[in-house]
Amino acid sequence: MYFADRLSKFSEPETLKMAKMARELREQGKDVIGLSLGEPDFDTPDHIKEALINAINNNYSHYPPVAGYPELRKAICTKLWRDSDLDYSPEHTLVSTGAKQSIANLIFAVVDSGVDVIIPTPYWVSYSEVVRMAGGNPIMVRTSYESGYKITPEQLEAAITPNTKLFMFSSPSNPTGAVYSKDELEGLAGVFERHPDIWIMSDEIYEYTNYVGGHHSIAQFPSVIDRVVIINGLSKGFAMTGYRLGYLACRNTDLVKACDKIQGQITSGANAATQQAAVVALLEDLKPTMDMVEEFKARRSIVMEYLSAIPNIRIEEPAGAFYVFPDVSAYFGKKVGDRTIANSDDMSMYLLEQAWVSTVSGNAFGEPNCIRISYAASRAELEKGFERIKKAFADLV
Repeated sequence: MYFADRLSKFSEPETLKMAKMARELREQGKDVIGLSLGEPDFDTPDHIKEALINAINNNYSHYPPVAGYPELRKAICTKLWRDSDLDYSPEHTLVSTGAKQSIANLIFAVVDSGVDVIIPTPYWVSYSEVVRMAGGNPIMVRTSYESGYKITPEQLEAAITPNTKLFMFSSPSNPTGAVYSKDELEGLAGVFERHPDIWIMSDEIYEYTNYVGGHHSIAQFPSVIDRVVIINGLSKGFAMTGYRLGYLACRNTDLVKACDKIQGQITSGANAATQQAAVVALLEDLKPTMDMVEEFKARRSIVMEYLSAIPNIRIEEPAGAFYVFPDVSAYFGKKVGDRTIANSDDMSMYLLEQAWVSTVSGNAFGEPNCIRISYAASRAELEKGFERIKKAFADLV
């Protein structure tokens, strides 16, 4: 049977692949500690669950508007003003089935065959693959450990070509936890001022999981705000991964209408009842979110203590999100038995098959010297998992 050529142009997300392998090993009776997925292990706060139940009881069971219910689009604007002093109107927003769909809507709206899309590495695994699905060219700009895995204005300027139409980045970052400061964002905005035809995607899904103070968005700079497309959602900040609710915000209404047009042909509106729960999540009690962030901060300390005890690993304490991204390249070439660790792919498989801990190879994120480890797991699971990781590294000679 015939299959489309596009299937050969992109890969299965490595994060989901590792999670699937971990599940298969558990089904075989292995005690696998899952540290590969970016999913908070917290329950959705009760007041949000109650809002969902109320929505169901109030018969929110019909097709919603493609772009989202007006009350949710208004709530998004209220949240943007409250948290970031950003002035948006409902027509500047579009609600989708998860932030991943918001990203896909944007890419398919602005990327044609042959278009260049600049992506600083390390990056979230789906950025490049969706660009390839749209026929575009992902232009990877490799950042470094020394730069905190953040792109500099000089690197950005050098990467821009006449075909560049989109720049994609996240802050706080998945996988590194890097957070761009206001000054760093201002430097990037200065480059974009000289290139007025480039859209700027600012993935802010980890906005609340920020350990260094207030969140800064590149949309705060008036010279570029009309080209910035903010991506956000409820999965990470509200422990609502399964609710599948994301959104984008852009002051350019033509861009929003284009994304609305694409979404209307694929999924139409996001889940009706979930949208009502999202209104409550965005506008009401944020204490559960802040409590969750404090717990992540405590877990980060546990993880950093373990990693600092492993010789020759390079790691800086992440400023946001809930991942560590250690450089493990000092162990490439080392062996245990007849097994040689040649690269980060080998390291992740070694940790899964020998230590029964799932991580993700840095290759998946565009940084071959690292592995990503999630600390969105209980303290007990983290301690158990990192004891195994520590022993696995000690066994390499």
